[in-house]
Amino acid sequence: MTILFGLPIGRLRRPAASLRVLLNAIAVGVLLFLVWDVLSHAWEPIDAALGSLHEGTGGLGSAVGYGALFIGGLTVGLLSLVGYERWMGRAAARARAVEAPANLGPGAAHVTELSPVAAGLSSWSPARRLALLIAVGIALHNFAEGLAIGQSAATGEIGLATLLVIGFALHNATEGFGITAPLAGDTDTDGSARRPSWGFLLALGLIGGGPTFVGTVLGHGFTSEPVSVVFLTLAAGSIIYVITQLLGVAAKSKRTDMLAYGLLVGLIAGFLTDAIVTAGGA
Repeated sequence: MTILFGLPIGRLRRPAASLRVLLNAIAVGVLLFLVWDVLSHAWEPIDAALGSLHEGTGGLGSAVGYGALFIGGLTVGLLSLVGYERWMGRAAARARAVEAPANLGPGAAHVTELSPVAAGLSSWSPARRLALLIAVGIALHNFAEGLAIGQSAATGEIGLATLLVIGFALHNATEGFGITAPLAGDTDTDGSARRPSWGFLLALGLIGGGPTFVGTVLGHGFTSEPVSVVFLTLAAGSIIYVITQLLGVAAKSKRTDMLAYGLLVGLIAGFLTDAIVTAGGA
């Protein structure tokens, strides 16, 4: 539920250019923290396996297996979004061709002239598609968080599970902001402000936050460290791709000062909420 707290940011009506840059930079800061967070947790089984190998109490197979999952998840998470974005770009180009067909002259109408305006994701603005990508990346991260909650409860550590719920709830409040920050100041092709509907924002919140609940249910049913590694690295790969997109947007503004301020605020927010979880004993 707390991921919904940051969603109203997406309905800001024509924020100042400097505010848009700041919001974008804060989102990058939050996502940078998430990359560090998920990769550090995904690396823990590999680190433990290598430590056991060094001490002579474990074999190389465990480290290699976890390493393969780590690399595979990171690769799929990153490159799948590259392919998705290229596919969406081609779909959007086809949609524009349908909307503005060539001049076919007088006479009988051509079939392209009668085609409806393309619907679906290909007709979305770049800001909306980017918000969806952020929501998907955060969803994978939150699924892994849910696994941690469910596994703690399944092993009888109810106190730890409760602390995880409280800590992740506070932490996810910053993620909702990260999802919708690109939507602030989104415009139509004619330059008029485009405000996302509440239904659209709630859908993004459900995509990003819902997997926490799903992961909790599954984590309570069984414990699987390899599954956790896969989802954490999938999340890291997808979030890294989104960060590159947001940095590209920030670079166009040429406001390195606002970028630095926003990055600092986002990183502090991420580490502060994570510190609350750690201080609680998680």
